[in-house]
Amino acid sequence: MKKNLFTLGLLFLSLLSLGQPFGNEIGIDEHLNDTLPLDLAFSNEQNQLVTLRQLIDRPTILAFVYFDCPGLCSPLQEGIADVVGKTDLVLGKDYQIITISFNFKDTPEKAAQKKANFITKMGAENAKSWYYLTGDSLAVVKILNSVGYKIKITGLDYAHPSAIIAISPQGKITRYLYGTSFFPFDLKMAVVEAQKGISRPTVNRILDFCYNYEPEGKRYTLEITKLVGIFTLIVLGAFFGILLIRNRRKSKNTTSN
Repeated sequence: MKKNLFTLGLLFLSLLSLGQPFGNEIGIDEHLNDTLPLDLAFSNEQNQLVTLRQLIDRPTILAFVYFDCPGLCSPLQEGIADVVGKTDLVLGKDYQIITISFNFKDTPEKAAQKKANFITKMGAENAKSWYYLTGDSLAVVKILNSVGYKIKITGLDYAHPSAIIAISPQGKITRYLYGTSFFPFDLKMAVVEAQKGISRPTVNRILDFCYNYEPEGKRYTLEITKLVGIFTLIVLGAFFGILLIRNRRKSKNTTSN
């Protein structure tokens, strides 16, 4: 009981001092060019304490999940595992993957179980370069804030965005890729850019505007209202543009006469 109260107290203090990744908003504020807090310590799936500085020595694909997630987390991890085999990049040589649980109650034992579910197609050698990390509330809040990842607690579950983040060998945030499945070309470009330390905004960011996450259904739905609004503005803009051109032509004709 005392341990639980202490943990909750730490989380509360973290939220006050560092911002609120666990709030009422769901989404990502891109922090391109920012550097991760590399001295943060997490436990890996072997229950060894490691810092991000120790792990990140090459381009890294960073993903956030929680292990009891009934919605997006499994499709996200499956999407990552699937795209790994579709590029000519070599996992472990050209890049690595780090999955971090944002549920500070998750354990290294759970991390090991979840990792086993998603590396079956990849082979034991590749699995060595996909790390599954868990951490305390302070580390979780700091890492989420550093990448602009916003989560909402809904009962016993978390409503959260779905994305992977490319990190340079120096720990700089260089790209965000949104969704649960990824094109091999996009992943390759993200890794190449991360190696060079080049930051680029993602075209898929527009999808985050056009789609809305529904916590109840744990899915993304098309924002029809936003799209209709944009279409209406375009049509009105074109209409007024045509009227303006016509009025100018009439004025020129009147003047010339």
